[in-house]
Amino acid sequence: MGIKTMLPSYELGFYALVVTCAVVYSGSGIFEASRDSVNRKAFRDGIKPGWHYFGRKMDVADFEWVMWFTSFRNVIIFALSGHVLFGKICSMTVPQHRAVVYMLYGILAVLGSMGLVYLMIILSHCLVLYSVAMAKQKWLCYVAGFCCLASFKMEPFSSWQSGFVTGAFDLQDVLFYGGSSFTIMRCMSFALESSERKEGIYSIFDLLKYNFYLPFFFFGPVMTFDQFHAQVSTRELRRKDDEMRNIRVHALLHVGAIIAVDIFFHFFYILTLPSDLKFINRLSDWSLAGLAYSNLVYDWVKAAVMFGVINTIARLDHLDPPQPPKCITMLYVFAETHFDRGINDWLCKYVYDHIGENHDNIMKELMATIATFAITTLWLGPCEIVYIWSVFNCFGLNFELWVQKFFQQEPFAKLEAKMSAATSRRIRAVFGAANFWAIILYNILALNSLEFALLVTKRLLLTGFPVSTLSIWFITYCGVQLIKERERILAIEEEKCDKAKVE
Repeated sequence: MGIKTMLPSYELGFYALVVTCAVVYSGSGIFEASRDSVNRKAFRDGIKPGWHYFGRKMDVADFEWVMWFTSFRNVIIFALSGHVLFGKICSMTVPQHRAVVYMLYGILAVLGSMGLVYLMIILSHCLVLYSVAMAKQKWLCYVAGFCCLASFKMEPFSSWQSGFVTGAFDLQDVLFYGGSSFTIMRCMSFALESSERKEGIYSIFDLLKYNFYLPFFFFGPVMTFDQFHAQVSTRELRRKDDEMRNIRVHALLHVGAIIAVDIFFHFFYILTLPSDLKFINRLSDWSLAGLAYSNLVYDWVKAAVMFGVINTIARLDHLDPPQPPKCITMLYVFAETHFDRGINDWLCKYVYDHIGENHDNIMKELMATIATFAITTLWLGPCEIVYIWSVFNCFGLNFELWVQKFFQQEPFAKLEAKMSAATSRRIRAVFGAANFWAIILYNILALNSLEFALLVTKRLLLTGFPVSTLSIWFITYCGVQLIKERERILAIEEEKCDKAKVE
């Protein structure tokens, strides 16, 4: 049934009331657990002194978040401010050479932060993949690219290369593997785009301009070479209507999100609590479900802030970078679940859509998802927890198609055709609610731990059955209906915009 199916306003109001009450109730349980556990010995490493005047300590269990706003804060501000300054001067004076300025500044920044040896390692991989691109053979580009990526993700090659970099500082490993991994993905994009070019290949100078664009270098997102090359080669730099206003608004939203997370971490220890399974086993099923959900929401916020800040810089440079990930609260479909839209776009273009085509054939979809998650496993770094995460998410993506194909058969298709559109939407939301929790349970494997995921699964499906299981399912159903309503409104607005453009 169509996405524009409407439900009565009183029904949607009831759904909103149910979800709001459930979130408040679950949040109160997490707040009480955070307050009662603040002095536990098991939590000493994850909770540090915070706002003394409020008598609150802060959850500092997330290494990345603490890194960005302590040891890496000044480096980020200094490096990106310099990039914006030089980029602005260049775009005002010699816009046709701005890509060169970006490249030179990026190379100098990498050289100053990581040293000459690291820069030589990166350049050597760029040279290898450029040489492979000259052969114009896609299969060779894939083989060489994944071998280079494996050399940074698998032992003993990983330690061998990192051993060349002398000296040590707190962020060396993070910058080493981040810059190296993203470099390989960019070089593969360059090689694959070059192999499809009818006349010759792009120059190695184009590859270096693409790879050493500083905002994307260490932490992404990955912007495919064809998009980057087309955008950075534009000589006439013009802003869209209200573009600067939108950039300022997004920048303020990111600052607000950072402040909100900082406040949140002083009152809700959602990252440290799951580390003590004995303690959280005493929590109610509602609080445990809220804790699992909060972990995914926080990881989305973290990704949105990181990519949002980088994307703001890129927009100032007249680029249109990959969008931040879709909020986990708005998801009930595995196909839309990703925390890095740049990597997702890369995988879709070169692997998933290439093999799966229109994603309607069961066998092609299975091969496409297996290939995609095999590459994702290599990208994340092969280990037991990543293997488990990949298998479950690969299964979830295929299971969606299997269920869809099953209910397209008779007599289900004929039965749905006889239903009203609203009834069909309600039935689909029931399945969407189950899918929503499958997404949460499968992804907290990687975001938290296997033990925590097993505990949540056991409590919600076994020991909590039927009261907790069915009540949480119903609340999630209400949430899915609200998501569907938002999708309906956006679809109508998009249709109006398309009509206005045609007129």
